[in-house]
Amino acid sequence: MNDTPARPTDGLRFAFGTLTVLPVTVTRWDRRAARGGMLCAPLAGLVVALAAAALGAVLLALGASALVAAVATVAVPAALTRGLHLDGLADVADGLGSGKDADGALRVMKQSDIGPFGVLTLVLVLLAQIAVVAQLYADSWARGAVGFAVTHAAARTALTLAARRGVPAARPDGLGAAVAGVVPVRYAAGTGALTVLLATVAGALFGPYGALQHGSAVLLGLGASELLLRRCRRRFGGVTGDVFGALAEVSLTVGLFVLTLG
Repeated sequence: MNDTPARPTDGLRFAFGTLTVLPVTVTRWDRRAARGGMLCAPLAGLVVALAAAALGAVLLALGASALVAAVATVAVPAALTRGLHLDGLADVADGLGSGKDADGALRVMKQSDIGPFGVLTLVLVLLAQIAVVAQLYADSWARGAVGFAVTHAAARTALTLAARRGVPAARPDGLGAAVAGVVPVRYAAGTGALTVLLATVAGALFGPYGALQHGSAVLLGLGASELLLRRCRRRFGGVTGDVFGALAEVSLTVGLFVLTLG
């Protein structure tokens, strides 16, 4: 292990280099850099979401429908993350639905193909995300952009929370093992609280109910990801890279859904 204290740029490079396809070189691959990377994960999610919202704005300005803009908006994070989070969601769905023991389920998740549980989960999740973003865009681009940015930051905050100390890795190798347990609990809790606060402030652009709605979207999204994390810990014995991806997609989808209520 490198005993040199990690610089803030090491954490940023780790976050953007592992969670996006942006041309960022990871200069350190150790647990100190991983800690900074997991703490910077919400920022990586925010940057990806803003790029997606920018494309949505261009398409709406050119006369595209809210549905077309929503499809493009949802496609951007998939492209900028190599589809890793969606792939993780599909693999976790197959693992949980396999009915095998922990080792067997982990083998199912490691296979390159996608089973019926994974396909069905992917279709439903993507349809739900597109439908929600289209509804938000139909109201205004600002609501869609803010909602998408807030829920993506929350989705990456779910990764920070899952990387907290006390959550073991299910395998001794892979990205899950590299980041499992690297974030002190108080730092993880602080990141979660800060994300909720910033989401509430952003939602206040649309009035008091908007503030409540956006803050609630983050809370409920993180709550849903925590429930899935507990299920995965019981089922697989810990976290894997696939589990991290699934947590992000579940948090995102639940958070977006909450934004449609009321």
